[in-house]
Amino acid sequence: MTGCGLDPAETASCLRVIAAFEPDADGVEILRQASDPAASNGIVLEYRTADGVERWVNCRFSLRRVENAPLELVGVATSREGILPEMRLFWLRRWLALESGAPVPAALPDTNMTDEAAGTPYAGALYAFQQVLNGSVLGCIYALLAVGFSLVYGIVGRINFAFGELLMLGAYQTVIFAIPLAVMTGTGAWALPVVLLIAVGMTAGQGWAVERLVFRPLRGTATHVPLIAAIGASVFLQEAVRLLQGARDRWLAPVLTDRFTLAGEGVFPVTVSAAQVLIVALTLGISAGLWWLLVRTEFGRSHRACSDDMRMAALLGVDTDRAVAAAFALGAACAGTAGFIVALHYGGVNAYMGALLGFKALTAAIVGGIGSVPGAFLGGLLIAALETGWAAWLPLEGKDVAVFTALIAMLVIRPTGLLGVERTRGD
Repeated sequence: MTGCGLDPAETASCLRVIAAFEPDADGVEILRQASDPAASNGIVLEYRTADGVERWVNCRFSLRRVENAPLELVGVATSREGILPEMRLFWLRRWLALESGAPVPAALPDTNMTDEAAGTPYAGALYAFQQVLNGSVLGCIYALLAVGFSLVYGIVGRINFAFGELLMLGAYQTVIFAIPLAVMTGTGAWALPVVLLIAVGMTAGQGWAVERLVFRPLRGTATHVPLIAAIGASVFLQEAVRLLQGARDRWLAPVLTDRFTLAGEGVFPVTVSAAQVLIVALTLGISAGLWWLLVRTEFGRSHRACSDDMRMAALLGVDTDRAVAAAFALGAACAGTAGFIVALHYGGVNAYMGALLGFKALTAAIVGGIGSVPGAFLGGLLIAALETGWAAWLPLEGKDVAVFTALIAMLVIRPTGLLGVERTRGD
């Protein structure tokens, strides 16, 4: 998901897949590459054809690798054709094997520096700047999801492992409503605010339902039963979506595809997409809204009171059930917003996409200081920076190892996290 450091063999194979669908492959300009957010064995390439049309292709490769053997293409989806059926995929594999000299589109300008660019004194700085932009969307996803973990943990002292699945629900609902509202009607990006409100509202309701049906009956339990119940809720949501929507990935055609060059024109162009700008602006707006809600409103005072001492807050007239339910709904709304970002930026969603994202966001919350909303934002940005930097300059296989090593180191060195404080709850 970092948009850099991909397997060169997979990238080359996917570039040749583009040549199978575009008659003028020599005129194709590659705009962006990213790993598939829904599967670790896939990549997504966005490109512009010779006549100026922007499209994308997603390539999936077999996880069973044999040394010195060619890559096995197991799935392809394109913005023109959708998901290729098995027969067409069979003939595509045959074409790729027979047409070894098929034209390959030009290399990506933002991830593979040419000799001329590498020789300039600013190439390293421009490349680093591009990676910061590439990692900004990932930081927004982790930060929003980590906020959900922190809001719930801060008020009930429990970790809701179902937040990754709430992100998945938000992504699915984005795709489901964006297709009729934004794609089929032709309104494009103008319908995105409506899609966002629907997806986030539904996810908030689902988060409230998880609290009402799973956590509230077990709130007074002193054992690990609520933790086990949260894991059960996570598996339930995964399987429910798989049964209702099927095991195949769902795809959303790109809506905001315009790209802008910020620096390095003619040397190493640093580009940003309209979707990235919208996502960062949305996340900043949400962070400002959360600050106002938690500091300046009655809900914020109730949340802080319940976080300090639930029983005393109840004795003073605070509706603790409503405060906890509102925290779950607000955290789920943040997770739904993160799902909206995943669907908008990466396009592909499936029933199991939330598991790894949820664990990484939990890592971000712990690193920043679980229970602290500012710490959750900081942790999300730091984990995204670590993941992006590792994938940009070091072998991609160690990216996840680095993230969870950072978690272990933080728990050993500072268990409360960077901005967290150790406190004893009154209840």
